[in-house]
Amino acid sequence: MTVVKSMTGYGRAVETVNGREFTVEIRSVNNRYLDCSIKLPRMLSFAEDALKQAVKAAVSRGKVDVFVTQRAEEAADVQVTLNTALAAGYVNAMRQMAQEFKIREDISVALLSRMPEVFTVDKPQVDEEQLLADLLSVMQTALSNYDAMRAREGQALKNDLTARGNTIRELVSQVEAGNAQTVIDYRTRLYNKLQEVLASTSIDESRILTEAAIFADKVAVDEETVRLRSHLEQMDSMLASGGPIGRKLDFLLQEMNREANTIGSKCTDLRLARVVVDIKAELEKIREQTQNIE
Repeated sequence: MTVVKSMTGYGRAVETVNGREFTVEIRSVNNRYLDCSIKLPRMLSFAEDALKQAVKAAVSRGKVDVFVTQRAEEAADVQVTLNTALAAGYVNAMRQMAQEFKIREDISVALLSRMPEVFTVDKPQVDEEQLLADLLSVMQTALSNYDAMRAREGQALKNDLTARGNTIRELVSQVEAGNAQTVIDYRTRLYNKLQEVLASTSIDESRILTEAAIFADKVAVDEETVRLRSHLEQMDSMLASGGPIGRKLDFLLQEMNREANTIGSKCTDLRLARVVVDIKAELEKIREQTQNIE
C-alpha cells in the first residue's frame, strides 16, 4: 500500500560486511525538488553515483544528505615490510655524519622509522564491485529506517489534513445556511424600509421579490461552496491514495483559496465574514503542512 510520506526524515544503519564496518546516515528536509548530497571517504568515492541512484529510487522530493563512514580494515589485511638495505644505508650515512662533524651518535629505531620508504606498506587489492555491493546493502537498511520515519511523519500529516478538511466542511455548511438567512433578512429589511417610506401607500410585493432576487444572485455562494467541497473531496482522495502528492496538494490549495476569497467577497454579513476568515485560517494551516509532504 502506498502511503503519504514527509520530506523530513532520518535513518541510520551500522553493519559489518565482509570484515568492513559501514555507517550510513540519511537526513532530509523540505525542498521543492530532489537535491541529493553524498559525503564519502575518499576510498569509496567511486560509489557516489550508485548511492544517488538508490536515493532517487526511494525519494522523489526533498533535500537529502547521505553520510558514509568506514572503519579502517583490520591490520591482518595489511603487510608492512622493512626495507633492510635502505635502513642500513641510513644507519651508515648517520654514523658517517657523526664522525665527520664530531657530534653524538643518537641513532634510534624511532628516528629510522621516520625516514622515507624505510617501510613498505602493502594493502590487498580492493574488489570495488564487491565493496559497492556491501555498501549498498547497508545503504538499503538505512533507507528502510529513513522511510519508516517519513511514513510515520506522513501519517501524522495525513491525519491533521483530514481533520482540518472536516473542519472546513463544517464552516462551509455555516456559510451556506447563513447565506440563505442573509437573503431572508435583506427582504425583511427592504419591506420594513418601504413601509416607513410609503406609509400611506400599498407596497408592491412583486417589486420586493424582484429586489430580493437580485440581491440573492449577487451574494449567492452556491457555486463556490460546491467547488470548495469538491476540492476537499479531491484532497481526501489524494491522501487515501498516498505516494508523492505534495505538488498536487500545492496546486489544489491554490484553487481552494481562490474559492474562499470569492466567498469572502460575496459575504456582506459580518458573522459570515468571520466564518470565512476561519476557513482561510484552516486553509493556511493546511498549506503549511502540505509543505512537509513529499
